[in-house]
Amino acid sequence: MKILVVDDYALVREGLRHALQALGDDVVVLEARDAEEALRVVALEPALDLVLLDIGLPGMDGFLALDEMRRGLPSAPIVVLSASADQRDIASALNMGAMGYIPKMVPREVMLRALRLVLAGGIYVPPQAIGVPQFPGAPPQASITPPKSVDELRLTDRQRQVLQLIAQGKPNKVIARELQIAEPTVKAHVTEVLRALKASSRAQAMVTARRFGLR
Repeated sequence: MKILVVDDYALVREGLRHALQALGDDVVVLEARDAEEALRVVALEPALDLVLLDIGLPGMDGFLALDEMRRGLPSAPIVVLSASADQRDIASALNMGAMGYIPKMVPREVMLRALRLVLAGGIYVPPQAIGVPQFPGAPPQASITPPKSVDELRLTDRQRQVLQLIAQGKPNKVIARELQIAEPTVKAHVTEVLRALKASSRAQAMVTARRFGLR
């Protein structure tokens, strides 16, 4: 498993390199000091399995780097690992396609659990994101009133169960196994849940569900 760590501090990269070995015996960690170097690595290593990206990099803006890397690695999950726990940064990163946002101050085990979730196909949204009504980069919804509670959604019992598991960050494959239904059926339920939530992404649906108190 190849993981690219993008951070301008050598000590941070070294610490992450050691911590990431807990994800498996076959972990290979590549490093980049800034966005430009990271993009060169991406061009040479298109088969990356995971990218950890600090958005507070020198040179190229971190969010621009995220967008560029998302284009260069359409299938590899990118997780933002940042000193910032600002709700706007979290929301912007998730809306731009990051599969997770991990504040650097979290304990090592929390980080590893979050990365295992992402590698399994899920999305990690930190507790700091709860309360964000709409991601800054989401399409304008001036004429749409977002739901204020789960009861307003008028979901079926099965759709409520799916929403509960989305709130926990679980991917479709895990949801299908836990509910003992086919994965295509889960995808259909997720589509209906997103429509009911007026959510533009799964990550946004997770944040909204957690605001409703679902865990």
